Amino acid sequence: MTSKSYVKWSDRKTIKREAPRVAKPKPKPVPEPSTTDTCLFRKHTHGLLRRYLYCSMQSARVGSSMADPVGRGWVSSKPIRTFEDAIIFVYDMEKCIKALPSLDRDMLERIVLQEYTHTEAAQLLGMSARTIAYKFPAAMDRLTAKLIESGLLILPEAA
Repeated sequence: MTSKSYVKWSDRKTIKREAPRVAKPKPKPVPEPSTTDTCLFRKHTHGLLRRYLYCSMQSARVGSSMADPVGRGWVSSKPIRTFEDAIIFVYDMEKCIKALPSLDRDMLERIVLQEYTHTEAAQLLGMSARTIAYKFPAAMDRLTAKLIESGLLILPEAA
């Protein structure tokens, strides 16, 4: 008789069979917006800031995330349907604005919300107009990146 290795029936129950491993689909990495991406959406960010001003005035939360109360505002073309939508939008915008450095908030407040020129804003902030002209676009880009992260600003998908 040839010697074959046999497994006893009682030992067979203890053998664990592994299920075939199926590769899990990897989640698509979300590309981080670069300055070249965000600079294309500065007008949209500007419009969202103007809409934030308008909605915050309607909901009686003027200047809650900024240091001082701000002046008049107007809404962008996309309507907010209910009062609750406006409150949620204002809260989400405040969260994004508060995540910025104080100098960025001050520049955005003076130039976008209060409609000062770069020269006037520079005098109010105690810096040169050239510094404002250099730092303001970067502040807009940082806010745009925050808006993209929070989902308030959605980038079009690349085809």
